[in-house]
Amino acid sequence: MVLNALWGLFSNDLAIDLGTANTLAYVKGKGIVLREPSVVAVHNETKSILAVGSEAKRMLGRTPGSIVAIRPMKDGVIANFEITEAMIRYFIQKVHNRKTLVRPRIIVAVPSGITQVEKRAVRDSAESAGAREVYLIEEPMAAAIGVGLPIQEPSGNMILDIGGGTTEVAVISMSGIVYSKSVRIAGDEMDECIVNYIKRKYNLLIGERSAEEIKIKIGSAYPVGEKKTIEVKGRDLVAGIPKTLVISDEEIRESTAETVNTIVETVKIALERTPPELAADIVDKGIVLAGGGAMIRGLDTLLREATGLPITLAEDPLSAVVLGTGKVLDEIELLKQVSI
Repeated sequence: MVLNALWGLFSNDLAIDLGTANTLAYVKGKGIVLREPSVVAVHNETKSILAVGSEAKRMLGRTPGSIVAIRPMKDGVIANFEITEAMIRYFIQKVHNRKTLVRPRIIVAVPSGITQVEKRAVRDSAESAGAREVYLIEEPMAAAIGVGLPIQEPSGNMILDIGGGTTEVAVISMSGIVYSKSVRIAGDEMDECIVNYIKRKYNLLIGERSAEEIKIKIGSAYPVGEKKTIEVKGRDLVAGIPKTLVISDEEIRESTAETVNTIVETVKIALERTPPELAADIVDKGIVLAGGGAMIRGLDTLLREATGLPITLAEDPLSAVVLGTGKVLDEIELLKQVSI
């Protein structure tokens, strides 16, 4: 007990949004201190870690045989246990700027559809990385707190959180999740669709990083504004040589349509399953969008057309989950109510 109190003096408690695409960390009293891609570069033979975060992301698809850039999170959960642990440890050390005497209390945001085994994996990897206590909070709950929804009141709040690996929709009332659905289709899936579409239509092979760049620059879920085009560079599969193409936003919209429709369907199913009293609240308040995937142009318009409800995009969609997790870190009473 005394030891725990001592650790408490030395360490700054951490809130982590351990995402498939990006990991964000929030330190009590300091705010968001870290925002890095969830990528780790490892040496194949020695298994030593060469780079983590942005530096490692630059290596994706560009490494020699002896080095491999790994994304240890897949579909919002841990796919590679050892690498995830090393990544969390690296981030803890980076945040605290010192190696010893750091045993922070950590809250990790996890997808709502996560299994017991996956929960155990998150807990274990955070503990092995040096946490003295680990709490878990469901991502849609964290996102709702992060965007400032009145989750403690007995009224319905609906949040749609589109990340890299998972899309989560939840109806929240009285600090609890009334209904939630998590589908493992989100930003990464869109990137894959773009890669496959360009390969199928133009026989051009592009990497996942290029696909993500195309999605961010010209991707849209609904025709908005003037037409946009982008230059795409890749390898011609017929001739085998590098080639450049110009692709329009219309084609990108066509390639990601299936993924976007799955997200819209998930929202519709959630609305069907919502108890009537809460559904009445949602008619007034509408749906709040959070997560990086929510930033795709025209998604709010598409959802508005599909549901007829008011749609609001969070102020800082990328940070919603980590801000909410951080708020919970500051309020112990709230933590007891919402941690799983």
